[in-house]
Amino acid sequence: MKLHKGETLFRQGETGGLFRLKSGLLKIVRVHEDGHATLVNIIVPDETIPHHSLISPKPYHGTAVALVSCEVETIPAEAWYRDLEMNPEKFRVIAQQLQDKLRMMQQRIDQLAEVTPAGKLKKLENWVRTYLGDTVLTDILTQEEIGQLVGLRRETVNRLLREQSLNL
Repeated sequence: MKLHKGETLFRQGETGGLFRLKSGLLKIVRVHEDGHATLVNIIVPDETIPHHSLISPKPYHGTAVALVSCEVETIPAEAWYRDLEMNPEKFRVIAQQLQDKLRMMQQRIDQLAEVTPAGKLKKLENWVRTYLGDTVLTDILTQEEIGQLVGLRRETVNRLLREQSLNL
């Protein structure tokens, strides 16, 4: 299935199958009771989501939205869980996927642990560049979302981006 930038793959609270991202990037956004949205994850190619349903089904924890054009494989839940029952070696594949995600989250923690705000932003830009080349960060994420990912206020992100553009 093809998703274009801004299209939704699934919504928080719904139930359904799993998905494997073949290309592109997805963001997972969690909407709180007051309507405030928080960016909680970025999904990269070859990930199977939702992570919390890889072994047993649960409602979707957030809403998945395409950051860029994406190719997504739909995996029916019944088939996924039946396949796990019949092929226990698949648990090793799931463990590998979760390990890879943990390593990616460690990189995100390194972004948060960077001392300077400019350093945090630079590390995020470098990370995104590994997946999208020369795509400009603000073409796929809002300043608010950038701030959520690196632990900065939107105003600080705005100032840093302005300073970067002046230095170019």
